[in-house]
Amino acid sequence: MKVALGCDHAGFDLKQSIKAYLSKLGVWVEDMGTGSKESVDYPDYAEKVAAEVKDGKADRGILICHTGVGVCISANKIRGIRAAPAWDVEVARLSRQHNDANVLCLSGGFLDPKLALEIVKAWVETPFEGGRHQRRVNKISQLEQRN
Repeated sequence: MKVALGCDHAGFDLKQSIKAYLSKLGVWVEDMGTGSKESVDYPDYAEKVAAEVKDGKADRGILICHTGVGVCISANKIRGIRAAPAWDVEVARLSRQHNDANVLCLSGGFLDPKLALEIVKAWVETPFEGGRHQRRVNKISQLEQRN
């Protein structure tokens, strides 16, 4: 599995931790930036990560900003992206099982770093269930086509 990983300045420390953790899990990581705590605009990094996923260059993406909300809103503007914010392990797991989320959005400002790694592990390891959930994911795709 290849994961595109990106953040703004507020998510830099957590991004570095996640990058090292994913590598330990044997996940190939493409670091899309930012590379420091210098102020940057989160939509730029959300677009980079989402484009990698949309174009099939990465299987999934992980984004981090102060709240996780800005990157989530931004990533969901890209056709084919199903970005989900997660603040606990069960939400992360369900975002994969039920929604086939292909981008995980995390808070670098409010999430305990240890919990963040547990969330990432659950999200990376959880498959999409399909079945009745596929019908709903298909409807999400249809919304993109109509609007």
